[in-house]
Amino acid sequence: MGLFDKLFGSKDNKGAEVEIYAPLSGEIVNIEDVPDVVFSEKIVGDGIAIRPIGNKIVAPIDGVIGKIFETNHAFSMESRDGVELFVHFGIDTVELKGEGFVRIAEEGQEVKKGDTIIEFDLALLEAKAKSVLTPVVISNMDEISSIEKSSGTVVLGETVILKLKK
Repeated sequence: MGLFDKLFGSKDNKGAEVEIYAPLSGEIVNIEDVPDVVFSEKIVGDGIAIRPIGNKIVAPIDGVIGKIFETNHAFSMESRDGVELFVHFGIDTVELKGEGFVRIAEEGQEVKKGDTIIEFDLALLEAKAKSVLTPVVISNMDEISSIEKSSGTVVLGETVILKLKK
């Protein structure tokens, strides 16, 4: 790494700081407290979960939508600086076969932080899902040198939930 890379950042974004914003409003919960080992054991990545309020999931960062599950309960995206993240509304919500979810964005779509990806019916999902805790995880943790997690109440598109260093 040369002097210019240290001053201005290298092309591979090593050392870049990335802020991930809340994709939904609610209360942050430790990822370890999610009632599903795939998330609590950090099998798909590290991050936080949110106990949601409201009815929208928005893009937590500028980037491109990767996959939106057919049942519209989860999506992946990649930021411009190469952070891959996964937002999964609730636990066992796939079993609802899309009930309670409306897709707004499309796969491959470029989005800005705060753009609506999915709308949901919280009352219906609270009644039918095992849990509405919504994990937000970084799936390429091998490329992240540090992760700082926020706590407390969050507002979609406004509150920083994760600070990453590449």
